[in-house]
Amino acid sequence: MCNRLRNVSLVTIMMLFLTQLLVPVAAGQNTGTIPRTPDGHPDLQGIWDYRTITPLERPDELAGKQVLTDEEAAAFEQEQYRRQNRDLIDPTTGGANYPPESQGGVVPYNEFWYDRGTEVVESKRTSIIIEPADGKIPYRSETRPAPRRPRASGGRGSDSWTDRSLWERCLTRELPRLSGAYNNNLQIFQAADHVVILNEMVHEARIVPLSGQPHLDPRIRQLQGDSRGHWDGDTLVVDTTNFTPQTNFRGSRENLHLIERFTRADDDSLLYEFTVEDPSAWTEPWTGALDMAKIGGPLYEYACHEANRGMTGLLAGARVLEQSAEKAPER
Repeated sequence: MCNRLRNVSLVTIMMLFLTQLLVPVAAGQNTGTIPRTPDGHPDLQGIWDYRTITPLERPDELAGKQVLTDEEAAAFEQEQYRRQNRDLIDPTTGGANYPPESQGGVVPYNEFWYDRGTEVVESKRTSIIIEPADGKIPYRSETRPAPRRPRASGGRGSDSWTDRSLWERCLTRELPRLSGAYNNNLQIFQAADHVVILNEMVHEARIVPLSGQPHLDPRIRQLQGDSRGHWDGDTLVVDTTNFTPQTNFRGSRENLHLIERFTRADDDSLLYEFTVEDPSAWTEPWTGALDMAKIGGPLYEYACHEANRGMTGLLAGARVLEQSAEKAPER
């Protein structure tokens, strides 16, 4: 009997603790207009959607134009959606919407499978990048990507699975996360001394301590880097270093330094800002910003490895092409 009462008491205490930890104070209760946790910080918990059709860099045709009018934004959204819509593509000959570098290629998915953004950011900016003012990545001359060309046989390399990207191998996706074809969601869990950022794409969780400890020894490198967080007023700041040479964000690898800022704007929106620096890749730090919208759940697991036959198929296909080339008569 005593053991039963003690167990009930322990369960009760645990439930009360979790309730205080996870349930935010109602919006407006001595806190302004945003929900807050019992320790007074903004409550960032929830699932946040960051998809947008606004490009990372400002398109050349919009050079010098930082913000679109309502009419221009509507036209831009329509044109970008038409250009990206996979149902409007002729995979044999290509078409008006087909990327020139991929004409005649294979369209692996039709539009049903995509969940890309269809609207520009709320401010109607012409780029995610807000600094530098031209909306362009400040590449060093030696790190600037070459103009895109038609794909040769083998694509990004297919001698081994190690020739393929970490994302394609279901290992990781680069930071910071930007809007893509699908899975543009993250979930935030929050406690007094830690924040967890769970990304839908590749289903990775960053556990970010808030207690002020230093970064890991520089000799310890991680695919998602080493994150440390702190509060700057009502903004959560996450500082990430210690990336690996395998990481690749716009030409930056192990020297990447990422600073992210999460600011709860209201009940349904979160402002996300990031600044990246790497003197070996860029001439100066650069900053991007976008809006995240709160959505209902749940966030489903991104089970990339299960039944993933793509890697086997592309490597096997490359071997067939090699054998065909070996058997081809000399000219």
